[in-house]
Amino acid sequence: MSHRVLLLALAALAFAAAAANAQRAPAYGSSGDTRAALASALQERAAAEARSERLDAEAERAQDAATRSARQTAALAARIQQAEAGVAAARARIAIVEGQRTRLREELGIEQRPLVRLTAALQQFSRRPVALSVLRPGEVQDVVYLRAVLHNAVPQVQASTQGLRARIARADALRREAAATASALQSEEATLGTRRRELAEVETRQRLAARAAGREASREAERALALAEEVRDLDGLVDELDRAAALRRRLAALPGPRPRPGAPGSAASGSAEPAVDVTPAPDATAAVGAPSPYILPVTGRTLTGFGAPQAAGLSRGITLAPLAGAQVVAPAAGRVAFAGPYRGYGRIVIIEHPGGWTSLVTGLARTDVAVGQQLVGGAPLGVAGPRQPSVTVELRRDGEAVNPVRFLS
Repeated sequence: MSHRVLLLALAALAFAAAAANAQRAPAYGSSGDTRAALASALQERAAAEARSERLDAEAERAQDAATRSARQTAALAARIQQAEAGVAAARARIAIVEGQRTRLREELGIEQRPLVRLTAALQQFSRRPVALSVLRPGEVQDVVYLRAVLHNAVPQVQASTQGLRARIARADALRREAAATASALQSEEATLGTRRRELAEVETRQRLAARAAGREASREAERALALAEEVRDLDGLVDELDRAAALRRRLAALPGPRPRPGAPGSAASGSAEPAVDVTPAPDATAAVGAPSPYILPVTGRTLTGFGAPQAAGLSRGITLAPLAGAQVVAPAAGRVAFAGPYRGYGRIVIIEHPGGWTSLVTGLARTDVAVGQQLVGGAPLGVAGPRQPSVTVELRRDGEAVNPVRFLS
């Protein structure tokens, strides 16, 4: 092949590289879902951090040991959720970086093809010394032409490969960013493990301290489990527990016993003893608004929103996809009405709030609370499952489902 033909081939390769550089797709784009997950995780981490600081401050101001211990435990659970959100954020960042690196590798592969062919042609030409070209007629003139064209083509090649060189530099920066993000993920996971161990130690101490006073709680838990066996479905269980809670509120609102007459026969003597109103007092909690502050029980992306269509009808709550083994906390302060396994829902916890409000949390792999236990908002309830967990929270007012998002703090 003559050098003139080679020159035409080199020029075509240079223009092909320039065309590929001009027609490339936008670089460094990322999935909108991944970026939304990153933003949500960062927001959840900030909220959990603020909640832990608030609970720590409340624990310091608490006058009695029980209140202080409850606030400290809830603060530990908030710090666990803070670390879980940090892990989720780190994983989202890794996904974004890996997506950028994948797209960059594809673009580099496309842009490098003509340059690889160009390099191969130049290497082949360089193996032939210029002195040997004198031995063949016309070759010296071709060499002169070749050098003149190369002198003009080199700037074009440099310009067409400028974007490629920038991409190679960007790939190196992404590699360093991926390493830093992986290191941050390891740090977040180590922090999460430490905080989980701290909470486990605190809960063990509390469980041992409460064991002596747990006889009445055990009887109440047995009654709740027996009720769960009797009702037909989860809605029936919540309704029955709501009725029991309403009965407790009415009994608590009843006045004390009527005082006896001061002396025998005084009641029959027509003395003006003030009448005692035995009519039950109105439920003082009936006018209480939604529990506040109200939080989601886990950090994670939303799988199903309130009112979303499902096979069994419209969703009555919010279903979240947390990390495996994620910490689950009480959405708000209240009393544990049920805690345990229930018919295909995993382990569930039902919390009674003042004013006839009830929270139902399903999908737990382990529960760490007992029936009758009073909880502060953010108190640990248990943990999510180890594989593809989903946790659902429902908020109800006198049996009617309410969208929890309306009351999130």
